[in-house]
Amino acid sequence: MPDSPRITVCNTTPLIALLLLGRLDLLRELYGKVFIPPTVRDEFLAGPPQIVRAEALRKSHWIQTVNLRAPQNADLLADLDRGEAEAITLAQEQAADLIIIDEKLGRRYAHRLGLTSTGTVGVLLRAKREGLIKSLKPLVETLRASGFYLADALVEEALRLAGE
Repeated sequence: MPDSPRITVCNTTPLIALLLLGRLDLLRELYGKVFIPPTVRDEFLAGPPQIVRAEALRKSHWIQTVNLRAPQNADLLADLDRGEAEAITLAQEQAADLIIIDEKLGRRYAHRLGLTSTGTVGVLLRAKREGLIKSLKPLVETLRASGFYLADALVEEALRLAGE
């Protein structure tokens, strides 16, 4: 279990991507405990296959749903979807060391609010650096083949940094 970051918050898309790859465990290996707000939990559980997602979340005891202290603060991020807004709000409330969020607009908001962020590819790149995965490229290809949008420039840079 890592000693950094101490508090990590995650949005829905990275959870879905890591589940698809069969690597939700990377969150535990890299970050220890991960907090999600209620809407992120609900968005994650709403997608197909619901039974698989529910079982994965039940088994992933390191992913903890944390209620917002001031849910109305998420309303201030009205141009984001509710899960992103709540994830950013939770990260602020918890003074999170890291928020894992893929959507560009959400990352911009997080940055403006002084939050450190990474995305699914950043998680995979760190996993490669720490020897938790052998290769980044097949995982990125799986995500793309499954309909996840990953910008060419992002993939090229990640593969370069991974030495692939």
